[in-house]
Amino acid sequence: MNPPLLEVKNLKKHFKVRSERSGKKVVKAVDGVSFTVEEGKTLGLVGESGCGKSTTGRTIMRLIEPIEGEIYFQGKDVRKMNARELKAFRKEVQFIFQDPYASLNPRFTVGELVGEPLAIHKMGNKQQRLKRVKELLDIVGLNPEHINRYAHQFSGGQRQRIGIARALALDPKLIICDEPVSALDVSIQAQVLNLLEKLRGELGIAYLFIAHDLSVVQHISDDVAVMYLGRIVERSDWRGLYETPHHPYTQCLLSAVPVPDPEQQRQRNRILLAGDPPSPIDPPAGCHFHTRCPLAQSDPEMLKRCAEEVPKLQTVGPGHLCACHFAAPFPISEEIAAKNTVIK
Repeated sequence: MNPPLLEVKNLKKHFKVRSERSGKKVVKAVDGVSFTVEEGKTLGLVGESGCGKSTTGRTIMRLIEPIEGEIYFQGKDVRKMNARELKAFRKEVQFIFQDPYASLNPRFTVGELVGEPLAIHKMGNKQQRLKRVKELLDIVGLNPEHINRYAHQFSGGQRQRIGIARALALDPKLIICDEPVSALDVSIQAQVLNLLEKLRGELGIAYLFIAHDLSVVQHISDDVAVMYLGRIVERSDWRGLYETPHHPYTQCLLSAVPVPDPEQQRQRNRILLAGDPPSPIDPPAGCHFHTRCPLAQSDPEMLKRCAEEVPKLQTVGPGHLCACHFAAPFPISEEIAAKNTVIK
């Protein structure tokens, strides 16, 4: 049996920070994350801001070095690669950054931006690279005649297409998309998502799609992993996660996803979690979510266990994993939610 395209095991990345009040502290940005990405498939990695999604993506690429864990790409240990092997690895794995305004060098023309990876990896001569750049611009829906324009002469959606063209330049097998549509208007988001889906179908590319919008992730992902304060709390195929969420945090996130039908939207109980997310500098003991969890807060015995014991990812269904001591495939009841959260 062939290994998965990407396999991550117990990945950890901690940052040392200095606080005037408490001295040195450690931010556990990624704290024991494990998942796989199959060839030609998309894994959606979702969670609120600050949960460690982007750090996970950058750590996989070794843009920042992990402190612990294993990363395998096509069965090869990424953490043990030397400089030459790492360069070859980054040819196969590319990155689309969140902000198209910041990720494109304003001094480079579009042709230079998209052609830079080809020059770095010494692929073809100047004429061949120019031809490839024009092909890439056409693939992502941009006019090849605009090859000599600068990034500031394009709209936000067009700039993100330039970023996608640059990521495609080396024919990668995996692209890590770090919130590639969060800075775009809704109509442009749909265009970029449809483009990514089209390219996956035509080129067989796999994606690690990082986002905080569950409706966007549902549109593009085969499997979904939900993160909270550096840990994955639930993982499943998209249908299992959206139809039978087991973790209370996932259930709260899904309750906030807008529904197109106004009548259905009015009938839904939207659960707004009380309080602010804990600081990653000083996260709660046990289950990180227990301080905001309506289920744990409703029962002293539940709360005691959740505050003391770290839940492990356990199988709750076919291909469905959940890290909760009291995981159940039903929504938080309105009675429980009303005591511990705000319902709209």
